[in-house]
Amino acid sequence: MKHIYKDDIVNIPEGVQVQIKARQIRVTGPRGTLSRDLRHIQVDLQRPSKTQIRVVVWQGGRKHVACIRTVCSHITNLINGVTKGFEYRVACVHAHFPINVTILAEENAVEVRNFLGEKFVRKIQLYDGVKIEQSKARKEELILTGNDVNAVSQSAASIQQATRVRRKDIRKFLDGVYVSHKGVIDAE
Repeated sequence: MKHIYKDDIVNIPEGVQVQIKARQIRVTGPRGTLSRDLRHIQVDLQRPSKTQIRVVVWQGGRKHVACIRTVCSHITNLINGVTKGFEYRVACVHAHFPINVTILAEENAVEVRNFLGEKFVRKIQLYDGVKIEQSKARKEELILTGNDVNAVSQSAASIQQATRVRRKDIRKFLDGVYVSHKGVIDAE
């Protein structure tokens, strides 16, 4: 069944500027500027007022109407990124061989050594705009922060995937670097 008209509204907070041109969105806030290209999704982006964005689908089926919420979530993530920022925490878990994680700040990378006692050094390159630091509360925890949720989450996932256990029983060998917390940066 086709829906003739469906829409949803995203509210823009104070101090955030949003520019839309041909389904390319540019959001500027106190933490910086983020942009997103949504030309592959066929929706109308309208500005009924300075503080709102309306996402509209005309003559849409079920999957086309589902794109409305997707676009609204992308815009909300851009707004949260330039106002609060995103934080992912990854924890090093080991049973016998302690995992040694080294932060290479000048290369924006992480080195993982002694994973399951292997001599192979895993080097994981982080995405641009992602900062990594050692947690002060927990010894074997890393904190990844940044404005772009895609870059921060993909960097955390790359670290986790680099320490997958292969050719062993994963029920017994639970070692690895796992994402333990994800969300926006807490206002401290």
